Amino acid sequence: MKKLIAILLAGAAIALGGAALAEDLPASGAASSPALAAVPATPPASAAPSATSTAPAAAPVATPVPNKGDTAWLIVASAFVILMSIPGLAMFYGGMVRSKNMLSVLMQVFIVFSLISVLWVVYGYSLAFNEGNAFFGNLDKLFLKGVTPDSAAATFSKGVVIPELVYVVFQGAFAAITCGLIVGAFAERIRFSAVLLFMALWFTFAYVPMAHMVWFWTGPDAFKDAASLAAETDKAGWLFQKGALDFAGGTVVHINAAVAGLVGAYLIGKRVGYGRETMAPHSLTTTMIGASLLWFGWFGFNAGSALEANGVAAAAFLNTWVATACATLAWMLAEWAMKGKPSMLGAASGAVAGLVAITPACGFVGAVGAIVIGLAAGVICLWGVNGLKRLLGADDSLDVFGVHGVGGALGATLTGVFAAPSLGGAGIWDYVANKVADGYSIADQVLVQLIAVGTTVLWSGVVAFVAYKIVDLTIGLRVPEEEEREGLDVTSHGETAYHY
Repeated sequence: MKKLIAILLAGAAIALGGAALAEDLPASGAASSPALAAVPATPPASAAPSATSTAPAAAPVATPVPNKGDTAWLIVASAFVILMSIPGLAMFYGGMVRSKNMLSVLMQVFIVFSLISVLWVVYGYSLAFNEGNAFFGNLDKLFLKGVTPDSAAATFSKGVVIPELVYVVFQGAFAAITCGLIVGAFAERIRFSAVLLFMALWFTFAYVPMAHMVWFWTGPDAFKDAASLAAETDKAGWLFQKGALDFAGGTVVHINAAVAGLVGAYLIGKRVGYGRETMAPHSLTTTMIGASLLWFGWFGFNAGSALEANGVAAAAFLNTWVATACATLAWMLAEWAMKGKPSMLGAASGAVAGLVAITPACGFVGAVGAIVIGLAAGVICLWGVNGLKRLLGADDSLDVFGVHGVGGALGATLTGVFAAPSLGGAGIWDYVANKVADGYSIADQVLVQLIAVGTTVLWSGVVAFVAYKIVDLTIGLRVPEEEEREGLDVTSHGETAYHY
């Protein structure tokens, strides 16, 4: 418990200390135009004036119509993200537990995905991606009220929109897999009913506000001059206003889920026999297949976050590909040097670490930045699941914090470094001037990134702690010891994954 409190206090210190320093930033670069820092720095399709346009200045502007190519890509990308959860994440996690708990993990991921999908449509989307305050939207779109096949959502290009319904699905799939990630931290000993109640609480009070804080803005079309820039920025989420860069979920997804998982590992306690009995993965074949499906689906996760079928999507696709390969090799080589043999579990874990670390950066950095981030993730996340795990003393069953927490924080921080145009990054797009903003400051942007990381640690940690306590006081968190020893497949679900 002391370690848990220390972690939450550390997160608070990062967030509050960073916020205080941010007040003293010079009025230049990323810090002076916070709303511009949260979008990819590539010229919108409508930015270049048309040489053939003869329409008078006062002519009405036509309502943007979704492009069929963008729409098709977002539908495919959404399906890719769903594939990441079921079966990708389920198989990746399932192979790493003991055979007596295989089915329970599959069940938890499958049902959590279904639960969050429904909650997203009922109220999650409205609260996350609707105008309200800096932390929550409103409930005007409860049950998707008013969202029709003709409704449009903004992209990162002026005058370019996508159908809002596909945006609902895309972001809902993000929410569902984020909650599914938490399952790995307390696998093999939690009540199934406790999983469902906790996820509903945490999703509502941790995921939804974090998504709103980092990703909500009113879109680029209203950014016309300094006055409109200030007015529209005030409507955005709190961390968007700060200028936090998170292309596809380093804070919202990975750090958010990892902290919730770590808190759960502390509060639920260690597995019976942890540290004394072997708890080796029962099927690395299944884990490898799951990791491969995650890698495949992650292209939708990252490249889809461009919201258009354009060059930014292509850059995110390439960066996701190469960073993951680098992390796989780095983890394997480091483990080989340390233990004398390269392992399949290490290679699969390295791949996921690379995917996690490149997620916040993929649309902002160049290929060199992606390579460096991938190599760093492979080595540092290997330490996260070994050295750091021993220091924390928690039984994080499937190393959610070591991979997603450490990798997410690393990627979020290095985004501020490698987004710099001087290092091959895209910089920050100035929607008022319709060009890449001048004066990018690595130091200023890294500070903003650290504020985002600290805020996520603090917010998720506090919400998770309260949610776990509510669950424990109402239905209980943990199965009885005899049920845990027998295995959750039989005791919780009356089934087994295998029949020999």
